[in-house]
Amino acid sequence: MINKIMLLLSFCCLSAFSLEKVKIDFNQVKPFVEKYCYDCHGDGVDKGGFDFDKLGKDLSDPAIFFKWEQVLERAISGEMPPKKKKKRPSSKDLESFEHHLSPSLFRVHSAKKGTILRRLNNQEYENTLNDVFGTNLKIAEQLPEDGRSHEFDTVGKALGISMAQMQKYIEVARFVVDESIAEWSTAPKAETKTVSFLDSKSDVKKFIGEVWKKLPDNSVVRFEKLGYPSGKIGSSRIRKPGLYSIQVNGYAHQSDIPVRFSVSASKHDKGSTPRVFGYYSFPPEKSSIEISAYLYDGEMITIEPYGIKDKERNERKKNKTPIEAYKGPGLAITNVVMNGPLYSDYPSPGHKLLFTGVKRIEQEPGNPKDKKKSWYRPKFKVEVSDEAAAARLALNTLSKKLIRKDSVKLDPYMSLFQQERKLGETYEESLKTAVVALLSSTDFLYFHEKQGALSSLAIAGRLSYFLNRTVPDEHLKKADLTKEKERNKQFERLMKDEKFERFITDFTDAWLNLREMDFTAPDKRLFPEYDEYLRYSMPLETTEFLRTMIQENLPIKNFIKSDFLLLNDRLASHYGISGVNGTKFRKVTLPQDSLRGGLLTQSSILKVSANGTNSSPVVRGIWVMERLLGKEPPPPPPGVPGVEPDTRGATTLRELLAKHSSLQSCQGCHSRIDPLGFALEEFNPIGGHRTYYRATAGKGKKISGTRYRIGPDVDSSGEMPDGASFKGYKGFRDYMVTKPDLLAEAFVGKLLTFSTGRNMGFSDEPEIKAIVKEASKKGYRVKDIFKLVINSRIFLSK
Repeated sequence: MINKIMLLLSFCCLSAFSLEKVKIDFNQVKPFVEKYCYDCHGDGVDKGGFDFDKLGKDLSDPAIFFKWEQVLERAISGEMPPKKKKKRPSSKDLESFEHHLSPSLFRVHSAKKGTILRRLNNQEYENTLNDVFGTNLKIAEQLPEDGRSHEFDTVGKALGISMAQMQKYIEVARFVVDESIAEWSTAPKAETKTVSFLDSKSDVKKFIGEVWKKLPDNSVVRFEKLGYPSGKIGSSRIRKPGLYSIQVNGYAHQSDIPVRFSVSASKHDKGSTPRVFGYYSFPPEKSSIEISAYLYDGEMITIEPYGIKDKERNERKKNKTPIEAYKGPGLAITNVVMNGPLYSDYPSPGHKLLFTGVKRIEQEPGNPKDKKKSWYRPKFKVEVSDEAAAARLALNTLSKKLIRKDSVKLDPYMSLFQQERKLGETYEESLKTAVVALLSSTDFLYFHEKQGALSSLAIAGRLSYFLNRTVPDEHLKKADLTKEKERNKQFERLMKDEKFERFITDFTDAWLNLREMDFTAPDKRLFPEYDEYLRYSMPLETTEFLRTMIQENLPIKNFIKSDFLLLNDRLASHYGISGVNGTKFRKVTLPQDSLRGGLLTQSSILKVSANGTNSSPVVRGIWVMERLLGKEPPPPPPGVPGVEPDTRGATTLRELLAKHSSLQSCQGCHSRIDPLGFALEEFNPIGGHRTYYRATAGKGKKISGTRYRIGPDVDSSGEMPDGASFKGYKGFRDYMVTKPDLLAEAFVGKLLTFSTGRNMGFSDEPEIKAIVKEASKKGYRVKDIFKLVINSRIFLSK
């Protein structure tokens, strides 16, 4: 089947787009360059590795375009020439320089930006197939990893395609189609079963009395989380994947306060990672918590206590003391009641789409008694009077659901269906083959947006994949989205849809780099307070914060300085904020003089912008520059080594950077990058506040109960390129909060890049500035910015 489909599929001809050569008339800009720039960057001088005499003039070359764009940007911003230079350009000189350089840059970028085709990325592909077919499959992880550009995996130029990838699409599409087709004539009845730690006789024999305690009501008490025995309940193992309601019953044992615990789904498979549903707590009274979750084949409910420790376990084992003598707090789990699989719609939407207008009849087995056997699965036969008409109807209905363009030519897919029938395949198998071809075609995989103003249908696709990360629904497709009033109405509707959660996750994963939460693991010697509950809570704080910013339409300055945070008990404890009890996130008002607030003091941000041992002002500075200010720093000069932290803690990174930045080729960039990172040195790699570095060696005092020593003092002072200085993070924060226009401009650029599938560039800047100017009239409020973005010419055209 795969070979036939591969032959059928017509690939898009993504030929390289050839730009006409546009050259800068250097004679027009030469007077400005010679007067203000040549002292450092001409006539044989190449400070920072930059020499105008060696800089090309052909703007159709992306590298040359980028450099001239930076020249103009840094001149207009006043960053270059440096403020210490006596010879500074007048406003008239700057206007003339911009007048001669901008039109060429604008012309080149405008010609190029509408030529890039974009395909669905892996997550969009997964969302779309699951939503349309009614499945719940992990599709994205089976496909080759998507490329990225400017943080985002939605950018067309980074989303290539290969024959190997196409073959994967075919395999995955077949998997989805097969899973969507009903195994039974009627929905299987949901089964209810009650499971507990006592179900395994071997576990009871090995662990009760040693590390587990059995109570008279048959509850099992665990006094701490252990690697072995773990909290997996073997009898909960899933044989029928699907949606389940899960009720955990238990209470806090020998404790006057609630005991916390996690509930997850995990497998015995080596290397598999548990899927944590959440952290909860039980009071001393008998209680229950309820969860609704999709469980996959082989997964088991796993319950682990948190925040308690069996302080006598080793001593008890040594002295063979019964566990009943231990009086410390424990988590008593009575049982877990599971009900499922639950079906809200049976057969699935995919099944109904495939078998529109035909009868699929269950065949009686040769031996009727087979129906009662556990292995029995019925066979079906399709009855249809006009196969070609029925197949075309199914393909047409499906294509209208899936494909974001006005019409699709179905003849190639029908031809494949008929070829399969001639080879003796059943109607059902032949239709599957044709459907798989459709799901692997460029008709489906690519966005079909014509250059210029987008049609209402194209806007529907762009808006839906932006806010709900999936194919547009019927309401969106029927709306006239060429009208602003209707776009705003649909925007409000999509924001209230539960699928908007996908945007929050996908956007923060890319924009703020939360996808790299587990790229490094904090050193346990230096950061013993880092644990699984803190790791679980970190990204949730950030996603809850962004959701609140949007829903409450708060000013963008809150990204830097807010008087609130979204916290649970673990994060509040980590930040030293009192009065927050319980595992649920809630909005917490901060004291007026609080160091916390905004994005930059959130532990998730501070973790992804550091490694597991040290923070780097360069890494964090680049993070702030790229993510919050929307500025792309140039790559380091060739042959200049990076700055590696001293893990012993004998020398601070500031001291090492001072030496590094003294190199003439490094000064320019580091003067912009380093202050942004120095301000964040007050926070360690897991987001805790610090006044000194932690070190594993050296002469510093060893902290009792830990394996680290006091290292050098933290210096979080700095000086910005415009001459403004700050003594610590608060000073930096107060400086940054006065720049809402810069924050808004960067945020608008990120939203447009994510939603349109292309990087913003020179010719987009006037409209982005216009959006920001309009947003300023109401205080740069975040939800207002979203509306301005979806009503912008950039969003509404290709």
